[in-house]
Amino acid sequence: MSDQASSPVKAVVEVIARALADKPSAVQVEERERRGMSVVELSMAPGDIGKVIGRQGRTAAALRTLVGLTAEHHGTRATLDIRD
Repeated sequence: MSDQASSPVKAVVEVIARALADKPSAVQVEERERRGMSVVELSMAPGDIGKVIGRQGRTAAALRTLVGLTAEHHGTRATLDIRD
């Protein structure tokens, strides 16, 4: 899973993405700073991208909401990029 120095936002994305994926070992989550905001980048196996996006983007929207709320709870700002 993730290392202990991992941020709570990154950990939330990892846990949810791995739970949704058919190939959890292919899930990669990286966190970068951009313009004073944390950007969490999610990469998955090509067949699993649709599962994290969901019907009409609902799952992705919910995951982005969780990222924002988790970051806010920890006094920061964050956004999620889903890479294909």
